[in-house]
Amino acid sequence: MKKLVVALAGIFVIALNSLVFYAASAANAASTSKSVSVVSAAKAAKWNPTVKLTYGKSSIVMEPTGIPNHARDEYYAVPISQDVVVPDSTTAKIVKDPTKAQSYKFTIPTTPQYTSAVTATSLGSIGVMISGAVIYNPFEGDNKTVAMANNFTITNSQGITASFVDKCAGHPIPDSGAYHYHGLSTCVTAKVDKIGKPSHLIGFALDGFPIYGDRDINGKQITAKNLDQCNGTKSATPEFPKGIYHYVLLGTSDVRSSIACFHGKVDASQIQAMPPMGGGQMPMPDTAAAAKKLGITEDALKAAFGTTMPPDIAAAAKKLGITEVVLLDALGIQAKP
Repeated sequence: MKKLVVALAGIFVIALNSLVFYAASAANAASTSKSVSVVSAAKAAKWNPTVKLTYGKSSIVMEPTGIPNHARDEYYAVPISQDVVVPDSTTAKIVKDPTKAQSYKFTIPTTPQYTSAVTATSLGSIGVMISGAVIYNPFEGDNKTVAMANNFTITNSQGITASFVDKCAGHPIPDSGAYHYHGLSTCVTAKVDKIGKPSHLIGFALDGFPIYGDRDINGKQITAKNLDQCNGTKSATPEFPKGIYHYVLLGTSDVRSSIACFHGKVDASQIQAMPPMGGGQMPMPDTAAAAKKLGITEDALKAAFGTTMPPDIAAAAKKLGITEVVLLDALGIQAKP
């Protein structure tokens, strides 16, 4: 009888432990899918004052100038000609920093929605940083060369030395002057973090989830093995002590240096295409003016283009129900004879 009681007690303990395990798992799953508002964190973040923020009931409109509030290099190494998509030390020239203000406008959700399916990030702006600049995914214009791994420095005949990517993990597009990051910028984290302490919020991805540096809530170093394929994780942060899904930028020179995909629901119309890196190519068209000329919203025009690089004019025109000639004219681009 005693053995039977002991056996039953053992079975009860196992069953209880299993119940606790499954309950914890269910709670974790529920917390992952539960929506969390990012408004308070956004309002408390240390934004560059030049970033215009407009808070709505379900979205936040972010209008950064693209010019960061930290030092940039005086000179940059850029493609020697329009035929060079990704330069190296033999196909680059040195130019004075071409960074200039941009007309960015991004609308992100106040309660980002985590999705099991991921959306690959494309070339171009995928998030807004508190510095006032934007962040791109890890790749250069060929969509395969990792920018941080492709860094190099050259010196010209005047003795001027310049790098492709600066010490802040960023660089400008020669013609458009669009400065952007491809990885963890210590120039940004230095304004909000302390050595050996937790990383604080440094930006927002276009799906609405926050972006952080590479330290967890205890100040411990985060590596790729701690993150999912999008460079994301759900855990507590200084701004979200109860936990939130967020992206982590790693100080690496590989494909994990930036955000490879969105794990949240993202509006494709918010993703702005990457301007051509080649020094002699045409500047990016004014999509706001083009949309006005076509009698549609700018978001509708961007949605028609999608995230394909280079943009598919024919496909976009078809989606809009107009001819390629009309679309090119609105964009201020002369159609090829």
